[in-house]
Amino acid sequence: MNKQHEKEQYNFDSINLVEFIYKWKKQLAILVFLSIIISIIISLLIDEKYKSTVILFPASSASVSESLLAEHSASTKDILKFGEEEETEQLLQILNSYEIRDYIVNEYDLINHYEIENNSKFPLTKLHETFNDNVSFRRTEYMSVEIEVLDKIPGIAANIANDIALMIDSVMNRMRGKRARKALQIVKNEYKNLVNIHKATNDSLTILRKLGINDYESQSRAMNEALGIAIIDGNKTAVKAITEQLDILSKYGGAYVMLRDRHVYEVEKISKLETKLVESEVDARQVLSNIFIVNKAEVAEKKSYPIRWLIVVIFTIGAFIISLMALMIYDNILLKKKN
Repeated sequence: MNKQHEKEQYNFDSINLVEFIYKWKKQLAILVFLSIIISIIISLLIDEKYKSTVILFPASSASVSESLLAEHSASTKDILKFGEEEETEQLLQILNSYEIRDYIVNEYDLINHYEIENNSKFPLTKLHETFNDNVSFRRTEYMSVEIEVLDKIPGIAANIANDIALMIDSVMNRMRGKRARKALQIVKNEYKNLVNIHKATNDSLTILRKLGINDYESQSRAMNEALGIAIIDGNKTAVKAITEQLDILSKYGGAYVMLRDRHVYEVEKISKLETKLVESEVDARQVLSNIFIVNKAEVAEKKSYPIRWLIVVIFTIGAFIISLMALMIYDNILLKKKN
């Protein structure tokens, strides 16, 4: 009977929760009151933080030369367009780079600003964790990027957010500039080598022209016609002179044709390389912003964190539930002992 009675009393399907709370109302009231006092004290001990936000769009990744100088570019990108999903993801990766984080840490002396002891255990780990708690980046539903900074000093929060946005150009232009300068050097070397080869080709053609070879096909045809006429006329002197010239054409004509065709090819290639050289110089020297800033960070007038009333409510509700469960267990133990 005792076991049956106990089962009926503490089966969640049959227990009268209101009666149970009324039974332990004093104890619950004391515990809830204490939880309110504790949560208020805890919320007051939490440092107030102010939030500043920068909203920006990534720019298109098209180069200046590709968009403005190339005559027949196959690219559909425009430097005036906003970037798409790919550029947004790249921008988020840049924002999470150590270079930007370390610059902000050093610029604002955050290890002291966050009151982290240098001689504490793992100070850098704690610094980076605190930085990640206070600085966040996210992609919005409009494909823009939001930089959000929390700090106990509103002016510093705004300055950090704006400096992070400015650092994007510094990091991306450094990376792109290094690659562009390397590409420029490659084009310069190729152009220089081709010019030297073309000079050698011209020198060889000049030698052949001095031998009287200026246009192999037309000269050969004209001389053969002249030879026939000289033979018919019985002009031995002319036949000898034309035969000697034909021998020169026969001996060096193939080399002339090869050098002439190479000359044409090299001129076309040099022309293309000159265009590419101009484009590479523009890419290596010109610096454009990689972002479109929609909203700069402003100094917040009121705190964003902590929301003290919310902390008190959540802490109190949690304390009430835990206290209720603890009293149920305690009441159950008392009942077992009594039985």
